[in-house]
Amino acid sequence: MVRHTEWDEELSKDTKQRRHNRKRRKVSADQAHLDSESKEFIKSLDESHGSGWMAEKKYKRMFTEIEEGLSGVLGEGPFEWVDRRVFDAVFDRLTLMSLYKLMKLGAIDTLDFPIARGKEAHVFHGTGEFGPVAVKIFHTSNAVFKNLIQYIEGDPRFGGLKRRHRDLVDIWVRKEFRNLSRLDKWGLAVPKPIAVHKNVLVMDYLGTPTSPSPRLRDVKVLNPQVVYDELIEFLAVTWQKAKMVHGDFSPYNIMWHDDRPVVIDVGQAVVQSHPKSQEFLVRDVTRLVEWANKNGLDANLAEAMYDVLEMDLSHINPREEE
Repeated sequence: MVRHTEWDEELSKDTKQRRHNRKRRKVSADQAHLDSESKEFIKSLDESHGSGWMAEKKYKRMFTEIEEGLSGVLGEGPFEWVDRRVFDAVFDRLTLMSLYKLMKLGAIDTLDFPIARGKEAHVFHGTGEFGPVAVKIFHTSNAVFKNLIQYIEGDPRFGGLKRRHRDLVDIWVRKEFRNLSRLDKWGLAVPKPIAVHKNVLVMDYLGTPTSPSPRLRDVKVLNPQVVYDELIEFLAVTWQKAKMVHGDFSPYNIMWHDDRPVVIDVGQAVVQSHPKSQEFLVRDVTRLVEWANKNGLDANLAEAMYDVLEMDLSHINPREEE
């Protein structure tokens, strides 16, 4: 005879299975929709050779105005774009419209050459009103941002979250801009944000006229103790003063510029009230300790966590608004 409690367990299992099946059907439907959109996008590229839509009357004037500014990435400048298909995928209609808006605002004059590429974005060297800028263009034709939802949900700054891919991209870009602004306000070493529109973020460029500064993981630091102390203070100020945590603090997301570390890729940074903020903080400090140990320092997690949480930062004040 099956006891009552066992029936409850079986019913519970059945309920979970039905929920799982419904969820799988929903995911399958979403994926089918994404696959359909992707096929239509690829078909349109094939039919128009990728950029034929630029000749359409409603876009022609816009593209004519910004074409010279894009010459570097169109393959007409000194830094030729190696794959036209990549250009077609990165510079879709909405992206070009965003660039048009930023050019009209004066944040960008030209895009000169690519300096980095990743799953979420391509970064270009650009020229703005006051000199070189980095232009980060987030992809709009893939679903990678759905894996980053944990960094957006729970952030009170971005309520009413929509799950459509394009909405997630726009939210993520605004989030990175606001995070950079917040960290810069406290005098932290991050690229200064300049402008944002839809999926395009403009910020300070870190590098020489021909190449970006290297990442911390790719350089041999002569005095790792000084760098470690600076990065521990970065995490402490971020937590205690800016009330945030980076969330992906590693040598891959720290550049070595003018003989000091500059932290980048802060899109995933969350505020203290985020339900996973403490978990992310422990992970960030752990990665810094691991870097220190690899560079010959005797650092441990317990002491590093104490420094981040209890460091005297009475001398740190926010910058005045410019």
